[in-house]
Amino acid sequence: MDELGARAFAAARAMVGVTFRPQGSDPATGLDCVGLVWAAYSIAGCVLERPHGYPLRGWSRAQVEAGLVRAGFAPAVGDGREGDVVLAAYPAGQFHLGLIGLTSFVHAHAGLRSVVETPLDDIMRGAARWRPEQCPPRYD
Repeated sequence: MDELGARAFAAARAMVGVTFRPQGSDPATGLDCVGLVWAAYSIAGCVLERPHGYPLRGWSRAQVEAGLVRAGFAPAVGDGREGDVVLAAYPAGQFHLGLIGLTSFVHAHAGLRSVVETPLDDIMRGAARWRPEQCPPRYD
């Protein structure tokens, strides 16, 4: 899975600059944080069930984590790896996903209206990490 994570992180980095769009799941038309994670893993060769109809705010941590499990992710055990999916909790009941690298974090930033890459900070280093547990192959 290390190789898969590295491919997914590279795919996410290649999407820096893509427009932010709520519920967006296609890099050609825009991505939100969920769409970025799913697009990056799909490009890396791992097709996962993508959630639909999720709100931008208001879900509990349990609801977000249940969605990750349904999609095929499991909590990361051990050291962090490139391509791990970070689940960060923000104030006002907002959760955010992105892919973490060795020194940076790639995510769809609603305020900046774009997919961005930012340096890792202590919040992202300490956030919960997830990895695909199973990875069905792509058939293009």
